[in-house]
Amino acid sequence: MKSSRSFRTVDWMKAMLIAGCILCSWGAMAGQETRSTNKKVIAPTPPMGWNSWDSYGLRIDEQQFRDNVDVLAAKLKPFGYSYAVIDEGWYMVNPEDRPKPELLKYAFDANGRFIPVPARFPASLQNGKNTGFKQLADWVHAKGLKFGIHIIRGIPRESVVHNAPIEGSNFKSQDAADQNDPCPWDPTSWGIKDNEAGQAWYDSLLRQFAGWGVDFLKVDCIADHPYKPAEIRQIARAIQHSGREIVLSLSPGPTSVEHHAEVAELAQMWRISNDIWDIWDSGTREYPIGIKNQFENAARWAQYSRPGNWPDADMLPVGELSPFPDVGPRPRHTRLTPAEQQTQLSLWAMARSPLIVGANLTLLDQDTLRLLTNRDVLSIDQTATASRQVLRDGDLVVWTADLPGDRHALAAFNLGEKPITVDRELATLGLRGGQYNAKNAWTGERLRLSSRLTAALEPHASMVLMLDNK
Repeated sequence: MKSSRSFRTVDWMKAMLIAGCILCSWGAMAGQETRSTNKKVIAPTPPMGWNSWDSYGLRIDEQQFRDNVDVLAAKLKPFGYSYAVIDEGWYMVNPEDRPKPELLKYAFDANGRFIPVPARFPASLQNGKNTGFKQLADWVHAKGLKFGIHIIRGIPRESVVHNAPIEGSNFKSQDAADQNDPCPWDPTSWGIKDNEAGQAWYDSLLRQFAGWGVDFLKVDCIADHPYKPAEIRQIARAIQHSGREIVLSLSPGPTSVEHHAEVAELAQMWRISNDIWDIWDSGTREYPIGIKNQFENAARWAQYSRPGNWPDADMLPVGELSPFPDVGPRPRHTRLTPAEQQTQLSLWAMARSPLIVGANLTLLDQDTLRLLTNRDVLSIDQTATASRQVLRDGDLVVWTADLPGDRHALAAFNLGEKPITVDRELATLGLRGGQYNAKNAWTGERLRLSSRLTAALEPHASMVLMLDNK
């Protein structure tokens, strides 16, 4: 997922049969129909939920996950947040040893597929057998939520060393592995050949995930540096073969806009930038990037958002980022100011990005809860039929979005370091002439009938208006 991560290797030691698995030291969706394919649209609205990475990095365990899901169900689910995603590292026996990757150990099954480590995820152990995430996913589903996991593309290198058989086929791991195609920033896996054995590997993997009850699959080292369309196609095909509806999310970014048609055909989400963290402006750095730096990317991709296809502006690093955020000091409260957090939510909503929270939900404070549960702002993200940047004038950026019922949303942003005053005719911002009823989405204030946008914006601040000219 993260291009800054340290290289890792596996010390493949003597295999131990533990509880029916090989623990190796071997190193919801609404149904819409598409016109062209008549297939059900997966993710008809931008997915909303929570991901473990920003707060737990590689180290989350089952109890921490359950504690966060309890809060997700109680406080965020009523507002549309439905996905609970375990990010990278769930198969690592000793994730704390990441600084010394030669010490890392992993859990595999007899077919060379990663499985959750029972010491970290005890629900995976049922009657002496590792049943993967089946029990945990069932528990998530019982709360009316959806379950997701993260993987790195490809096949574990040590599975290839031992030439593990590929479940459901006559192939072995060496038949599928492309040993000339490693992930350049994560050496745990080889790439997959674009052949029958490679498809058999991904079919096996997705059968496993479907059996666990996975609803959301985040696949890394595949959308950019490098872009791997053949493997994306194999994974998409394997999802179809599995018979389960699974949202496919591609990382990392920036996905090239020239690939928009291909990724839209194969996936529901794809990252439009490198990793976002809790900084305002990253300058010329490529990793990580700040909120200000996402405006250009969001404007470039907005035209490609539609039911089933959501350019992904990355997670929301708000609230408490602890105990193990991968970037920056740990633990900490987000380094974004209240104005910057509101600006991030405003841009993500106007761009119709997925909304995936990175905060430690067990430490959710009231200010962060209010930020994440503003019904007007969420309604823009979830119901807008189109959106676009209509103005960039120095530090002033303005977006509009089309809402059901011939209504509109308008957002104004100050990206600069000095206050600015805005006074513009709405008709010059792509809206019909005439006067509009307006409501400030963040404050709830009803504004006077007007044909103009007038606002005073502090540095890094934003304003979102709900407009109706009926």
